[in-house]
Amino acid sequence: MQTHTGDKPFACSMCNFKTTKNYSLKIHMRMHTGHKPFECSECNYKAADKSNLRRHMHTHSGVKPFECSECNYKTAMKSSLTIHMRTHTGVDLFECSMCNYKGADKSNFHRHIIAHAGLKPLKCAECEYKTARKSDLVIHMQIHTGAKPYQCSECNFKTGLKSSLKIHLRTHSGDKPFECSLCSYK
Repeated sequence: MQTHTGDKPFACSMCNFKTTKNYSLKIHMRMHTGHKPFECSECNYKAADKSNLRRHMHTHSGVKPFECSECNYKTAMKSSLTIHMRTHTGVDLFECSMCNYKGADKSNFHRHIIAHAGLKPLKCAECEYKTARKSDLVIHMQIHTGAKPYQCSECNFKTGLKSSLKIHLRTHSGDKPFECSLCSYK
């Protein structure tokens, strides 16, 4: 009956999210806590719900059956191709009224608008931290949980950020990708 009445009795205590299903609220709450019980068997990826993990698994198969007819773009997911096609057709592009931003992806556009407004609707359950980006909240939560899921295969270095591990790995490989523009120092 709630579907027909529009009634959404299950409300998040940390943001203005509301839903008709208790299970949907449970999955939503994982966004605030950073809890991701579904783990990829191929890499360090973790997901808050099973459908996101299933979608992620396509990245490992290498199979990209969905091809753009306008360029050489290929993807494992039909939804990604649909979004990509908007860049060619201009149909359903999301345009910002405050600047010249145009985008094909609704969630990216929503993040863009939130950045203009300076809104930070996502709140940490442990402290006063607020942010506009879910990925920033997940990274922040590692302060409270102490989680360091990225580990060096060469030594015992661990970190909470994939980018930090990438930088650390250069100490083992000797790779110095940045060079001074005035001299040859790397």
